[in-house]
Amino acid sequence: MEENIGRTVCDSTTKQFHTVMYENINGINRLFGGVLLSWIDEIAAITARRHCGRDATTVAVDNLQFKSGAYLNDLVVLIGKVTYVGNTSLEVRVDSYVEKRDGSRHPINRAYFVMVCMGDDDRPMKVPPLILENEAERIEWENGKKRKELRMLRKKEGY
Repeated sequence: MEENIGRTVCDSTTKQFHTVMYENINGINRLFGGVLLSWIDEIAAITARRHCGRDATTVAVDNLQFKSGAYLNDLVVLIGKVTYVGNTSLEVRVDSYVEKRDGSRHPINRAYFVMVCMGDDDRPMKVPPLILENEAERIEWENGKKRKELRMLRKKEGY
């Protein structure tokens, strides 16, 4: 894949499915948050790689929100999509759901990851542009710009 060709949000949207097993639960029989975080980090990296056509690494986890629990034998669905791109970094939103047997999905987590596209020399490289195709994607882009500004402010303030 050529690195400089723009990609749509749909081009790199990624879905992943997991069944909550005994080794994934904590002492109160809920999905352990660290396991979910690992799954989210993995899908964020896959989504970023699909957008960049290269490997990407996590540099920040922003706005991780646990909304509800998942339990033994629940089907967890993770959906990653690129929401904003900068020069060498991109923001990936990952939504996590429990999917019921009837196909309905109930949100359990939302997270924004900042990923950096890595070149062959193990140094950051330019990210392909993001082609926005609808109003929802444009709104997410604008919100991504605001989140980036807040991250820069927090960094400047030492957070």
